[in-house]
Amino acid sequence: MGGFISTQPIYSTRAHVFQIDPNTKKNWLPTSKHAVTVSYFYDSTRNVYRIISLDGTKAIINSTISPNMTFTKTSQKFGQWADSRANTVYGLGFSTEHHLSKFAEKFAEYKEAARLAKEKSQEKMEMATSPSQESPGGELSSPLTPVTPPMENINGTDEICDTTPNSDSRPEPSQNALAFAHSPAMTKHWEAELEALKGNNAKLTAALLESTANVKQWKQQLAAYQEEAERLHKRVTELECQSNQTPVIKSQKTELNQTIEELENTLRDKEEEMEKLKEELETMNDLMEQKDTLTQKLEETELRSRVLEEQLAGAEQRLEENQEEQENFRKSLRTLLELLDGKIFELTELRDTLARLIEEAS
Repeated sequence: MGGFISTQPIYSTRAHVFQIDPNTKKNWLPTSKHAVTVSYFYDSTRNVYRIISLDGTKAIINSTISPNMTFTKTSQKFGQWADSRANTVYGLGFSTEHHLSKFAEKFAEYKEAARLAKEKSQEKMEMATSPSQESPGGELSSPLTPVTPPMENINGTDEICDTTPNSDSRPEPSQNALAFAHSPAMTKHWEAELEALKGNNAKLTAALLESTANVKQWKQQLAAYQEEAERLHKRVTELECQSNQTPVIKSQKTELNQTIEELENTLRDKEEEMEKLKEELETMNDLMEQKDTLTQKLEETELRSRVLEEQLAGAEQRLEENQEEQENFRKSLRTLLELLDGKIFELTELRDTLARLIEEAS
C-alpha cells in the first residue's frame, strides 16, 4: 500500500501569486487579488514534494518540485521558478526579504530531497529491470518514464510594490473552513491517482490476456511435444526389435534420443515460464486490491468534502444573519441618538427661556 499526500503542510508562508503571460513571456499576470497562503506538502504516494496554494477553493499553484527546477530571486522581495510540467513560470511577491529567503531555503532543501529520492527510485528501477532484460522474450519489462526537460528560466521585468495585505474586520476562517480549503487539492490528487490506476489496470489486463493466450499456446505445444515423444519412443522400440540392426538404424536411434532430450529440456523451460506467469498473475491481483482500496478512500474523501461544504454554507449563512442583526441594531441606535439630540436641543431652549424669564422677573 502506498502513502498519501499529507493534509498538513510542512512549511507555509503568505505571498502574492503571479504567473508569466503565456503570450508575451515577459509580463506578470496576478492570480490572486491579495496575499494568499503558499505551502509545501510531501506526497508520500509518489515520494515527491509539491508547492500548493489555494485562493478560496481554486488551486492557483500545484507544482511538483523536480531536481531540474531553480528558484531565482529577481529582487529583494520577489522570486520565481519555472514548471515545465505546467508549462508556466510562477512568481511570488513577499512582504519582507526574510520571508523570501526562508522560502528559497525550503525550496533548495526539498529540491535536494527530490533529487535523492529520484536517484533511489532509478536505482530500484535498474535493479528491477536488469533481470527482465536477460529473460526470454515472453516476459514483460516495465518502461521507464522519460524525464521532461526543464523549462528555460525567465527573468521577470516587473517588480511588485512593497505592500502588505490590508487587515480588515472580516473574521478569521474557522478550522472547518481551513480543512475545506485543502479538500479540493486532496480530491484532485485522488482523482489523478485513480486515473493512473485505471491506466495501469488496462495495461495489466492486456498483459493478463496475453499471458493467458501464451499459456494456452504452451499447453498445446506441450501436448504436441508429449505426443511426439511417445511416437519417437515407439519408433525406437520398433527399431530395437528389428533383428538386423544396421549402422544407419543406430544413427537414427541416437538422433531420436537427442531429439527426445531436447524436447524434455524445452518442456522444463516451458514449465518454468508458466510458474513465472503464475507469480505475475498474483502480483496483478494485489494491484487490483490496491486500486479498490484507493477508490474507496477517494469516495470517503469526497463525502467528507461535501460535509465540509454544507458546514461552511451554514456558517456563512449564520454570519450573514449576525451581520444583518448588527446592522439593524446600529440603525436603531442611530435613530435613538437622533431622538435624544432633538430632546436635548428642546431642553436647552427651554432652559434658556426659563433663565430669561427669571432675569426679567427679578
